[in-house]
Formats: sequence, structure tokens, C-alpha cells
Amino acid sequence: MKLLEKKKILCLFSLVIALGSSLYAKSNVLQLKGSDTLLHVSQAITEQYQKETKTRIAISGGGSGIGISALLNGTTDIAMASRSIKAKEQELAKAKGMKIKETVLGFDGITVIVNKGNHIKNMNTRLLAKVFRGEIKNWKELGGEDAPIVVLSRDSSSGTHEFFKEHIIRERNSKGRQEYGKKTLYLPSNEAIKQEVAKNKNAIGYIGMGYVDSSVHSLEIDGKTASAENILNKSYPISREIYWYSNQNLSENGKSLIQYALSPKGQQIIKQEGFVPIK
Repeated sequence: MKLLEKKKILCLFSLVIALGSSLYAKSNVLQLKGSDTLLHVSQAITEQYQKETKTRIAISGGGSGIGISALLNGTTDIAMASRSIKAKEQELAKAKGMKIKETVLGFDGITVIVNKGNHIKNMNTRLLAKVFRGEIKNWKELGGEDAPIVVLSRDSSSGTHEFFKEHIIRERNSKGRQEYGKKTLYLPSNEAIKQEVAKNKNAIGYIGMGYVDSSVHSLEIDGKTASAENILNKSYPISREIYWYSNQNLSENGKSLIQYALSPKGQQIIKQEGFVPIK
């Protein structure tokens, strides 16, 4: 056999092995992708699930929109989302012959945070909207110091960004066209916003309640704190559900993971991570 023919056969054999290995890896590793808000709690759930079942799981963030896109493209098994799936995403799924299942994992209260040196403790939703639209630019307009307000937001791929825009900036008006102010600084994660607020006395931002700690101060909104009770009875004005989305043909391992997340063990993890369980 000629040397060239041997090389061709060897390359083809190597390609078959590589392809087989790739397909094997894909079929045996459960993929979760999406919301950075849900990243820590989903990691905590999957880590415990892996210990009990030996299931191989890979998990990554990027934002709710990226997770749902990955689900629709077939590159993830479960999309983590801090917002509900959009009508246009549902239409795309239908066009692809997919039936998307929505699983509510628990509840979150988007928490508005300021620096611990800021003396503002409460804000109503009307003023909050004006701050994030850039209409109120100085803390003295709110009874604070004479200093410019530094507004921080999640980036546009974030479900939290979308939810906050719909419920605060556009004041729950589905036909609203208001946007974040021109000087808004967009950051890639809850942790990045928290760290910036902790070191910048003039900053204001929002994060998922599971990321709040003593390094920042949480504002009351309309006189309500982001407590479990206020989120469950929906008196806290920026309350929301948190989701996992999957396709109807999800593997048995995937279905088992979802059931685990909804079990008493899974719900206890959700509570420990700072969110509000559904049970």
C-alpha cells in the first residue's frame, strides 16, 4: 500500500474516533447554560446531585438570553433563566418542532444596592425609574449628598437587565419605550456590580438577592425589603420567578436533575443560596 493511501486511511480512522468520542461526551455530559443570577445556586444543586448520582454535568453562565438561545440551538440541555421565555423565542422553538418545558425553581427579589456610606435608605419605584433613566442625576435630588449618581446595570444579555427595564424603567408598561440612561455603566455579573458599589460611594445598582452581603446596603423599595415573606406575597415590587427551561426530549438524567431541584433537598439548597424556595 502506498504511503499516501496509508496516511489517508489513518486520518479517516482518527476522524471517526474523534467524532465518536465527541458524540459520546455530548450524550453523557448534562449541559446547563444561562443566567449568571442562577449560576451559583444551580452549581450548588448540581454539585450535590453529582455526589449522589455520579452524573457528569457541565454548567456555565453568560446570561438568560444566551442560555435560551443555546437551548433552541441544541447546545445545552437546560437553560437557566431569571426571566420568562419570550414569545419570539417560543415561536422559534415551535418552528424547530421543539416543545419547551418551564420549571419554576424558586423566587428572587431584585435588590437595589448602594454603598454603605450612602445615607439613602428607601426609594419608591417612581424615583428609582427616574434614576435609572438618567432623569435624576445627583444624590442631592433625593436628599443625599451633592454628588453625581453612578448608575450600574447588568448587560443586555442578562434576564435581570430585561426584567428591571420592563418593571422599573418602563413602569410595567408593555408598550413603553424608555431605556436606561445614556451614562449607565453595564457590568457582566451580579458580583461585578456588588464589588463596584462596595468601593464607589456614589454608585447604585441591582443584583439578585442571593448575592447580597454585608459589603453593601440594600434599599427598601416602596417601603418594602426584599425579604422571603414580601417576595412570596409579592408586596416587594421587584419580585420574580427563577427558571430552568428544557426541551420535551430531555434525557432521563436531565429529568431526574429537575426533580431533584424541586425535591426538599433541592429546595433547601435554593434557600441556603439566598433565594426563596417554592416549597
